[in-house]
Amino acid sequence: MDTITAFLLGLVQGLAEYLPISSSGHLEISRQILGVDLGGAESLQFDVTLHVATVLSTIVILWHEFKPLCTSFFTLKKDENTSTVCKILVSCIPVGIVGVMFKDQVEEFFGQGLNVVGWCLLATAALLAFSYFFGTRVRPANQGRQVGYLDAFIIGIAQAVAVLPGLSRSGSTIATGLILGNRADKVAQFSFLMVIIPILGEALLHIKDLLSGETQEAAVGLLPLAVGFITAFIVGCIACKWMLSIVKKGKLIWFAVYCLAIGLICLIMR
Repeated sequence: MDTITAFLLGLVQGLAEYLPISSSGHLEISRQILGVDLGGAESLQFDVTLHVATVLSTIVILWHEFKPLCTSFFTLKKDENTSTVCKILVSCIPVGIVGVMFKDQVEEFFGQGLNVVGWCLLATAALLAFSYFFGTRVRPANQGRQVGYLDAFIIGIAQAVAVLPGLSRSGSTIATGLILGNRADKVAQFSFLMVIIPILGEALLHIKDLLSGETQEAAVGLLPLAVGFITAFIVGCIACKWMLSIVKKGKLIWFAVYCLAIGLICLIMR
């Protein structure tokens, strides 16, 4: 993979990670268009690298929310911030189970073309449309309940299912929270914060495998990885702030229309 291709894929990741259109699905579509031929393991490795970049952009943009969470949790304060961290940990249980027990099966879905992506984009469109008609339209963005522990677990299940390419993680988690009756602004923040632990955990495991020799060095090369990482980080910072504003305004229905159109195109062109 050359640096221009890595730059373009980083650009796609930075935008699509926060917009509810599936970053993994759009990375697969972009690879098909650009003629990038990566195997399942290499494709997943590159995706993890770009996801780490967008996780760091989440921390930068939500620093004023992220820092108090860490301070309260690690100093064992019994306050709302510690409770929020505990809810985030609860939300990570489903994706942790998937990562430990079904990692090989998940890897098989990556690099298989547009069929899986197309169907998952249609599922994303349906979920976003459902949340629009039965969630944000029935109440303003600043109304609704806070994310509770049961809500966190259910939203975590949505995140675990969204490991499939084409099923938007942000779209699935935010839409699930809206359907459950959570405040749009709070569930958007929770959605962006809850992905930090799984992605960094996956990255640490991957680094461990590389250092131990269990996994070969990425076929894409270190320079393209660095270019993709930096691009995804910068674009992710911009997209994160944009998405928070979009969710507050209840405009997710337009992304449902987009996912429907792109999903149908993927199924036709597969």
